[in-house]
Amino acid sequence: MLFLILAACDGNLPFTNAQRPIRVGGLIDLSGPGSAVGVPYAQGLRAGVEYINDTGGINGRPIHFDLRDTGYDVEQGVALYNAMVEADEPVCVQTFGTGLTDALVRLLRQDRIVAFSASYSAHLADPALAPYNFFTAADYSTQIRAALKYFREKWEQNRAPRLALSYPNSPYGRSPIPAARHYARELGYRIVGEFTASLSSTYATDGMLNLRNGKPDFVWAGGFTSSTAETLSAAGNLGMKSTFFTSIWGCDESLPRFAGKAAEGTFCNQAAAVYGQDVPGMPVILKYSANQPRPTHYIRGFVSSLVMAEGMRHAASAGKLNGETLKAALERLRDYDPMGLAPKISYFRDDHRPNMSIFLYEIVKGELNFVDEISLERRPDWLGK
Repeated sequence: MLFLILAACDGNLPFTNAQRPIRVGGLIDLSGPGSAVGVPYAQGLRAGVEYINDTGGINGRPIHFDLRDTGYDVEQGVALYNAMVEADEPVCVQTFGTGLTDALVRLLRQDRIVAFSASYSAHLADPALAPYNFFTAADYSTQIRAALKYFREKWEQNRAPRLALSYPNSPYGRSPIPAARHYARELGYRIVGEFTASLSSTYATDGMLNLRNGKPDFVWAGGFTSSTAETLSAAGNLGMKSTFFTSIWGCDESLPRFAGKAAEGTFCNQAAAVYGQDVPGMPVILKYSANQPRPTHYIRGFVSSLVMAEGMRHAASAGKLNGETLKAALERLRDYDPMGLAPKISYFRDDHRPNMSIFLYEIVKGELNFVDEISLERRPDWLGK
């Protein structure tokens, strides 16, 4: 797989100031435990940049995307970020894991560089904690709350629904769990068990045995696609009849291949369309993917590039484009529609949550089938939590 890795711009290149490329860094997991989802996400970012450049760039200026592999290693990611800044300060960076994004918060504030994160941890949407961080999907806490709301409204039995939580013992995995516990109780669920494991663990039988004892009606699977497949397979082998629902990174078009029949009926939180879905931007996706099916993570990466470019255009039109002006432009962005590929996006000076909506899918006959767009109110007490 080839990736676009561009060196720092040479000051002798024959560009006028109006044409000089805009540097964007990319710090994505192209290897390591996050690579199964990091690689297609990076491909989507790259395709989005290509589309932006093909359609005029940012007021005539092309984007140069400097994509690097973090290997799901925080220290490596920080070192790569520092090298990018030292070589030729980028206007913004596209980042990935929760651990790395957390580690960059102080540096981004110091360097006044915007990050578009693929970690959707709720605290990273609070400008008081992470003023230069933005992302384009509902945060993890909103995602799990939206699914819990959907299931509770569909619940018809005359008892409290039973909920169990399975998640990796990592910043990403733990991020939405306090919100899930609190909102589940607010909605009237009964929490009957929790199971944590290493993100790279592929042995889920013991955990599912423990959860099975609580007879859960619903089970949250909060890992990556590979660990979700192990969880579903273990549950199927144990005869569990629970309805499983997954994190945004824990389900994509590959899950039925990995988990087989055990994946049937699983619900998937997503924040982007699936490949081939009838939305206005799908012809663009088909073109830039050469009509080769790509997972929904690819489309989410494409959307992140679109939102980045929209903010850049607003900042450039108002004057000089840099990290500070990009931040200010994004905080004025309202109801931006990324061609129907994701829910509309708005940011505010005191609230960087892009929206309060998820696309819910169900695996039926081995395919992701759209169920509904679930939207929550923008509750102030949920910001950052």
